Formats: sequence, C-alpha cells, structure tokens
Amino acid sequence: MTLILVLLLSIFVVSTAYANPACAVCTVAVGASLEIARQLGVDDSVVGVWAGAMLVMIGFWTIKWFDSKGWQFKGRDWLIQIISVAMIGFVYISEIPYNAQVIGIFYIDPFLFSTIVGAFVMIWSSDFYQWMKAKNGGHAHFPFEKVAVPVVSLLIVSTYFYYYPLCQKAGEIGSDLYNF
Repeated sequence: MTLILVLLLSIFVVSTAYANPACAVCTVAVGASLEIARQLGVDDSVVGVWAGAMLVMIGFWTIKWFDSKGWQFKGRDWLIQIISVAMIGFVYISEIPYNAQVIGIFYIDPFLFSTIVGAFVMIWSSDFYQWMKAKNGGHAHFPFEKVAVPVVSLLIVSTYFYYYPLCQKAGEIGSDLYNF
C-alpha cells in the first residue's frame, strides 16, 4: 500500500527529466538481467535480443567517448557498432556452444541470430524515435519517449521469439504430424 501511495504522489512532483536509452544505469541493468534471465530458463533467442541491444548501447557509449577525445575518422560510428555487436563472439568461447541451425534462409546459431536482430531493432528504434521527434517539431510526444520506443520495440521482438521460437527442439520436430 505504501508503494502505491509513493507512486501516486510521485506523479505530482514536477521536475525536469532527461531520458537516454543508453544511460549507464540502463546498460548495467540490462547486462545483469541477461544472466539472471538465462538462469531462470528464458530461451537464449529471447536473451539474445536484449544482448544485442546491450552491445549497441556499449557501442553508443564508445562513440560518445571517442567524441570526448576528439577522435574522428570516416566510418567510425558504423565500425564501432559492428565491433560492439561482434563482441558476442566472446560468449561462445566459454558460455554457449555454437550450434548452427537453419533459420529461414540462414544457417546460424539462434543466439547469434537473435543478437543481431536485437542490435538492428535497437538502432532502428532509436532512429525511429528521432524521426518521430522531428515530425513533432523537435519535441517528444510524451516524457521518456526516447526510452519507451526502444524498450517496446525490443519487447515486441522478444515476445515474438518467445511464442514463435527460432528453432524447434530435436524431439519436437515433426511431432505435430502425428497428433491428429
């Protein structure tokens, strides 16, 4: 009851808030929750979506750091983002065995595929927010829209991968053919 009262009272507190989808707290929270989700038994393809988003946020922070040092060169931002997402390869060294499977037209590990999808969704949703903001005269439609758009986009993709897994387990393949 006290929590609900505090939340209701906090609605009436007016202050300036700056939202950043790649804030340091958000990055650490996503990173910590990935291992917790794996320990709770969440499918690796769902965890991979959020891992890809986290790696893009690390790339974002690296770009900000390069800006603070004044390091500029052609293709810098794309190179940093590609290297950041490629860091997922370190997970395969000790944590996850690489198990390539057919996913659509690709022959790739489901965790790696979902990580790449998560990275693209994070980049696309951030660009989509910037487009929406430009169409609204340079202002967000609601507070924390910059955070909400990427999180909702990632939730949609995660939900899709949860209910429609990238690959079926070995025992499940073809089992629905015998269930009339």
